[in-house]
Order: sequence, then C-alpha cells, then structure tokens
Amino acid sequence: MRPDALYLRDIAEASAAIERFIGTVDEARFRADELLQAAVLQKLTVIGEAAARISRDFKEAHAAIEWRTVVGLRNVAVHEYFAISWSTIWSTCRDDVPALRELVETELRALGD
Repeated sequence: MRPDALYLRDIAEASAAIERFIGTVDEARFRADELLQAAVLQKLTVIGEAAARISRDFKEAHAAIEWRTVVGLRNVAVHEYFAISWSTIWSTCRDDVPALRELVETELRALGD
C-alpha cells in the first residue's frame, strides 16, 4: 500500500491541473467544451480515487476535509456519469477544488513533503 503522502500528492497535482484547465474559462465556455469537461472529470476522478485510498487514521485526524464528499463525486463520475450536473462540477472546480488543494498542501508540508 502506498503511503498517505503519495495519495495527497496525487490530490494536489490533480487539483492544480483542474485549476490550470479552467483558469481563464467562464462557465458558459466550460459547459460548451466537451474536451475540457472530460479533462476536468478525469482529474476529479483521480482526486476521488486517491481520497478513497487514504488511511482511515489520516482521514479521522484530518476531518476538516470532507472525504466522503470527495469520494462520492468520484463514484458519480464513474458509476452514474449520466447523472452528472455540469453546473455542480463547475462550482466544485471553482470553489471546492482550490480549498481542498490548500488543505492537502498544508498537510504535505507538515509531513515534510
């Protein structure tokens, strides 16, 4: 099993990619760009998969991160893709992903990574 720090790094890197992908894009362009949507959704899936694999002890010690919600979005993207709300994905990317990245990078620094 990989150490938690590697999963946290996966989350940080995927979050950074999402921020780069949507950096100067508005919601209308995002909703019209199938390739951009696919790229963002793939990175959200990476985030959710990494979050699912982080140890229970780490999750309990870092309850400020809504681990269930992060993993839940991955499950929708993978198993219920027909139910994806692109406006929810957009707001998640604009609001939640940067906040998650900040929390994860803080933890990485604390771990000396």
